[in-house]
Amino acid sequence: MPVRSDIEDRPRSRRTALAAIGVLVAVVVGITAMVLSLRGTGGGTVTSAPPLAKTTRVARTDLADSQSLSGTLGFGPQQLVKGAGSGTITRLPSEGATIARGEPLYWVNDRPVPVFFGDTPLFRPLDKTDLQGSDVKLVVDNLAALGYATGQQPSVTATGPRKDSSPQGSLAAKSSAKPPVRPTATFTAKVVVALKKWQTDAGLQPTGTLDVGQIAVLAGPVRVGPLKASPGDQVSTELFSVTSTAKVVTVPVDATDVDTISVGADVTVTLPSNAAVPAQVTAISQSVQDGSASGTGQSGPPRVAVVVTPSRAEDVAKFNAATVQVKFTTTVHKGVLAVPVGALVALLEGGYAVQRPDGRLIAVQTGMFSRGMVEISGTGITDGLEVVTTS
Repeated sequence: MPVRSDIEDRPRSRRTALAAIGVLVAVVVGITAMVLSLRGTGGGTVTSAPPLAKTTRVARTDLADSQSLSGTLGFGPQQLVKGAGSGTITRLPSEGATIARGEPLYWVNDRPVPVFFGDTPLFRPLDKTDLQGSDVKLVVDNLAALGYATGQQPSVTATGPRKDSSPQGSLAAKSSAKPPVRPTATFTAKVVVALKKWQTDAGLQPTGTLDVGQIAVLAGPVRVGPLKASPGDQVSTELFSVTSTAKVVTVPVDATDVDTISVGADVTVTLPSNAAVPAQVTAISQSVQDGSASGTGQSGPPRVAVVVTPSRAEDVAKFNAATVQVKFTTTVHKGVLAVPVGALVALLEGGYAVQRPDGRLIAVQTGMFSRGMVEISGTGITDGLEVVTTS
């Protein structure tokens, strides 16, 4: 029995020793791998690359950062139209009607009040030749746009601040900004002739003069909104609201972020049908809203309205109103070196590296992340460098 016991104990002791050796080897291998990884930032440390590793090349490209915000597709902000002058409203346009340059906007005392495009309302009677001003230029420009010859304008000085030759005036001019100069024109005899011809064609009395309230001045073609007045009301009241004739998207943007958006920037609008259509930023409001959430009693950050216009009207023809997503490109890094995000190796001591096919690690600094790519830089990082990647 003792011999037998001795024979049985020997294999058990041998197995125990082999197991201990195996554990020791595993620990040594693990420590060695950790040390090599910790040295990864040295820019040249060699580690074993996985067998049959997928590789890619560092490429020089443009990366863009973007954000998507909710907006409302419709006919844009409403503008209230108020009547001017005196008289009784005898006819109003239908809601939804579109009004172009030279067309009647409403009727007073059975006379049409046509639309001129511009930003200067008629603020005085134009009843004498040689009158000068921005209101005269409004009339001259619109008559010309409607096809009426207004003749050559005499040389005039643009309206602006009056010069003051006194020392105090000079000091004031240096210490304050000059107000903007407004373009001007002269009410010449040829303009009078053109005005009479247009008045005849428009169904007005061909007087060759214009008074306040005889034309309505708008920024451009409009679509008539809800009516506020009725026939029989006096014209000097709120008549109706108008909007743009083109469908636009109004996007409320946090006031702190609006500096990253510029008029003319290309954007992408995703419609309820999931179709993505091209568009462009056409206006940024100059007023800041308080950001109150309607009906919730809560307030958010101040916001600014950004207006986006689809590039093709037919893309949004079947939607009168809808909630859409607008993708803005906020930052662009041009001509940077980049790799897929899967090429980054996280180092235990912090930071990142890329790995060469031979296992060597090269430390990198990361920049912009965009669409699965990441901007990288560092010693040894060049265009076309082959690196290991997982994507």
